[in-house]
Amino acid sequence: LFIEVFMVREKKTGQLYALKCLKKKHLAYSNLENEIKVLKRIKHENVVGLEDFYESRTHYYLVMQLVSGGELFDRILDKGVYTEKDASKVIKQVLQAVSYLHENSIVHRDLKPENLLYYNTDENAKIMVSDFGLSKTLEHGVMSTACGTPGYVAPEVLAQKPYSKTVDCWSIGVITYILLCGYPPFFEENETRLFSKIMRAEYAFHSPFWDDISESAKDFIRNMMEKNPTKRFTTEQALRHPWIAEDTAKDLDIYQSVCEQMERNFAKSKWKVSETTAGTNTS
Repeated sequence: LFIEVFMVREKKTGQLYALKCLKKKHLAYSNLENEIKVLKRIKHENVVGLEDFYESRTHYYLVMQLVSGGELFDRILDKGVYTEKDASKVIKQVLQAVSYLHENSIVHRDLKPENLLYYNTDENAKIMVSDFGLSKTLEHGVMSTACGTPGYVAPEVLAQKPYSKTVDCWSIGVITYILLCGYPPFFEENETRLFSKIMRAEYAFHSPFWDDISESAKDFIRNMMEKNPTKRFTTEQALRHPWIAEDTAKDLDIYQSVCEQMERNFAKSKWKVSETTAGTNTS
């Protein structure tokens, strides 16, 4: 492993932190420099923060805010009861965090469920956005480096076209879709066919899984997963949508159908901490 994470305690205060240790020989300094540059600039209640940074001859050490509540999917599976309203509350927090990033000219570029962690194990714990390894400071409005996790990446990224911060809104749309049915909007064993489906924005709200989901939720997803990036919602527009800002999310329990699909489509090994998301999850 070239990244290890430890829970550490500050001697003076007794405060707990997550220490992310990265082996220098496995890492281009420019990548880490980018992550540090991004993390140093951001302070938001729903974003995992960088507290300090050190280096030795062989390692870099990032002292991160400790986030101990586990991953989003795990929490849903443990709940027992789960509704559209729960999903709406999660997405609202993600939107607030990403909106803050966008206001600061930062694009996350790799939003996915395993980068959404709960602050602690409290029932009403807040959601934290983590993993800024692929984030980019947007100096001139558009970018063109292809990166991210295929199932969550916007069509324009796969098409290798210049893109903007609305790529994050697409990813949030994909996450919302999964939170309401338990399976991904695009699924193909073959990567070429998967990319082709994403580039055509070819997804549907299948029966029976979507029969009890509100029209408002579907409208929200359509606006987030809009193929044309200039027509796609921004985070500001998304935060004003009735499914987020008003009371249109249903209170019907969808736990059984969503969790059944989640367990079928997202084997734990698939959503467990990868080498880039390990930074803050100590559960």
